[in-house]
Amino acid sequence: MAMILDLLVAFLLLAGAGFTLLGSIGLARLPDFFMRLHGPTKATTLGVGALVLASLLHVGEGEGTGGLRELAITLFLFITAPITAHLLSKAALAEARRRREAQAAKDGG
Repeated sequence: MAMILDLLVAFLLLAGAGFTLLGSIGLARLPDFFMRLHGPTKATTLGVGALVLASLLHVGEGEGTGGLRELAITLFLFITAPITAHLLSKAALAEARRRREAQAAKDGG
């Protein structure tokens, strides 16, 4: 049973690292703000979630505490990441609208 748990932890670590890497590459390579925002909020959140789940399984097995810290980290991550992305996108949309209105006023109409 311990070997199966170790294999599951190893799989979650590799999957989490892969998703985090993909999100980071998306952040660096995608062309505009909204596309760059999408990569980290989706892939990186999933990657970090898999890493924390692997930690939960590994630490929970050793300590017998059930990994309450890891559950709190996961809950915090999955609540704050979408809210942060939403607020950043709203701020970017408001800035784009402000620039369009300023350009229209400058052009005279």
